[in-house]
Amino acid sequence: MLQLYQMAGTLYIVATPIGNLSDISFRALEILKSVDLILAEDTRQTGKLLMYYDIDIPTLSYHQHSSDSKKAEILVQLLSGKNIALVTDAGTPGVSDPGNELIDYLLSKEPNTIIIPIPGPSSITTALSVSGFKAGEFTFLGYAPKKGRTKFLEEIKNARRTVVFFESPYRIVKLVDKLINQLSENKQIFIGQELTKLHERALRGNLKEVKRELEKEVKELGRIKGEIVVVI
Repeated sequence: MLQLYQMAGTLYIVATPIGNLSDISFRALEILKSVDLILAEDTRQTGKLLMYYDIDIPTLSYHQHSSDSKKAEILVQLLSGKNIALVTDAGTPGVSDPGNELIDYLLSKEPNTIIIPIPGPSSITTALSVSGFKAGEFTFLGYAPKKGRTKFLEEIKNARRTVVFFESPYRIVKLVDKLINQLSENKQIFIGQELTKLHERALRGNLKEVKRELEKEVKELGRIKGEIVVVI
């Protein structure tokens, strides 16, 4: 068994850009160029990054619907000595991302699996850094649920610190409406759209003001566009 672990490969958890492809570390690039296999949430999306940096490493799809047999296949490759990098479509794997399920599976089967984080971009800290709100402590709520929003809104209302979460551009206006009813129209909010991308936009103000800006965007463009990060 000792010999088996000495031969085993390493799983690298590699953070990749949330938009701007230049937002990647030298270390992340070195790892992506040196591993035997890259696990990607969407191989087509990751392919754009790899092509941009001229990285010719095989990719394998791993996402939230991947089966235990896929996880077992990954474990076998690690135990055979393959070094593997796990990336998500954008940001840091394992945070509101199925990467945490893979890590849990691997460690439950082989506790000595070597897993190394390669830190980098995160839309959570990116939004907090420009929100202007206190961020010494914060609560991250993941993706706002499609259903059962009463409990979610209660969590925000009762929070004792800054709250961060993701929301769909198709539901953000309705959510702001509900927040106005739950918190008051004067509650301060920050909404980051398409952070680090070409059409990056930051909305700051009270709920009433931000709702007006969002409705203006819907009127002009037909809908709200881009990835959304909310800070309250």
